[in-house]
Amino acid sequence: MTLAEDISLLIRVPLFAELATDHLRLLAFSSVRVALPRGQVLFHKGAVAQSGFIIMTGTIDLVDPDAEAALPLGHFGPGVLLGEAALFIETRRPATALAATDSEVVEIDRSLMRRMLTEYPEVAARFHSKLAGRFGATLRDVAQVHTKLDNIRYPAARRS
Repeated sequence: MTLAEDISLLIRVPLFAELATDHLRLLAFSSVRVALPRGQVLFHKGAVAQSGFIIMTGTIDLVDPDAEAALPLGHFGPGVLLGEAALFIETRRPATALAATDSEVVEIDRSLMRRMLTEYPEVAARFHSKLAGRFGATLRDVAQVHTKLDNIRYPAARRS
């Protein structure tokens, strides 16, 4: 892929969709491209996560090697960012990522993201706004689940 093709795929990633072309160019130019033949592991469950991966071509399955069923937890294709949290904080991989087909990913290291946030305050502000919005939505979803669970556990309390 050319740099222009990489940029056009990066802009499809929701986290990066509002970034300027210059910022996308920096991401595309500074990231590392990784080719994965079908069946190769991208990362293992429990590993320390230092980067995120954008799927450029092919498909990646997330699997739980500890689960009895061999069904994938998710099946992802081009334009998907795996490990978004690892771009900002130290975390561990919640699942194993396995190439379901011959695939190519772009690895974005946390140090690159920190550099962007430090050198481009407008990028930091956009990420903050986007992530804060998502966090708020997640909190609302959790509150709804909490309410539903309470209604299941304590049905008599609803009638009183």
